[in-house]
Amino acid sequence: MSKKYDIIHFEALGPEATYLQAETKKAIERKEIPEGHTYLITPKNLQEYMRDDASATLPDIITTKTHSVLPDRYISGKKKSVVTRSAGYDHFEHLVDRVNIASLREYCVNAVAQTAIKFLYAAAGQLNHYTVNTATFERKDSRAFIELDRHLVCTVFGVGKIGKRTYELAEANGLTVQGVDIRQDELSALYGESVRFVSKEEAIQTSDIIINAMNLTRNKDSRFYNMGYFSKSYLGQAKKRLIFINVTRGEIAPESVIANLYRAGKIIGIGLDVFSNESLFAELLNKQANVTDADVLAARGLVEKAIERSSNIYVQPHQGFNSDIAAQTKAVEAIKHVEAWYRNGGAGFDEQLPYY
Repeated sequence: MSKKYDIIHFEALGPEATYLQAETKKAIERKEIPEGHTYLITPKNLQEYMRDDASATLPDIITTKTHSVLPDRYISGKKKSVVTRSAGYDHFEHLVDRVNIASLREYCVNAVAQTAIKFLYAAAGQLNHYTVNTATFERKDSRAFIELDRHLVCTVFGVGKIGKRTYELAEANGLTVQGVDIRQDELSALYGESVRFVSKEEAIQTSDIIINAMNLTRNKDSRFYNMGYFSKSYLGQAKKRLIFINVTRGEIAPESVIANLYRAGKIIGIGLDVFSNESLFAELLNKQANVTDADVLAARGLVEKAIERSSNIYVQPHQGFNSDIAAQTKAVEAIKHVEAWYRNGGAGFDEQLPYY
């Protein structure tokens, strides 16, 4: 008979699993979590776990990352609670009326913002070009790279916690920075004069650099809906040649659009650590699927060019959360939600969807 746990942490790998265990023990010692609290930390996603043990009983609260799918029989009946150990929450957003859902709002703020700036320096500095030139120590015919200074305008789209930190780092690196966010009025009250907001229409006319830091919202009825936000018609209005960086969700900026504009010379540098339909994209890269989706195929082309160093394109699998500090903070934030759930008698979290 399968053991029944008070909580199961799915998709917990490497240091994150170690930190989850350590933070749980600390919470029990602080009496924020009951002494008899039983837990399982597993690298499996939820469907793999249930496949391997069909008789397993899922507890009323679980934590996952982005590759777990909640079975219908789990979310029926008593309202369950799920912590997605990700800053994004679009993979569970459609369940907001049926499940208590909390995400991590703090854990990777600095790590993701620094990832954006890493891509910015690579693209502005023509890193691939200079690396290739090192093979022959070519210096005479090297291209001029772009210095980061006040004459360059960087627009951060989505000025939440990650976007605000990205804004600060871009400003600290000498750029003229502005922000675009549908919550401009609310955020202006919070940030005061530390962030200069502009409309998306002004942004596309004035930007040299675009950094996407928006959470993905798939719900078409939401005012935050942003699937395909960076469309051909929108980016095509740019007055300047752009550096484009995306560190949150691929579906916000379709790769087919980005690739076409790069070929046309409208975009001159790209940095991506997120891709559309990442599970299908991974299958394509590993030759496990026949794919016809235009964005997934375009993403493969961008990756190939980056690996070849043949273009001013820089990619990585989504690792902006993977710093040493972020891995620990991720566990800390997840366990804080668990503590809140216990304080609330299992009725839900202190902070949960919908956030706005």
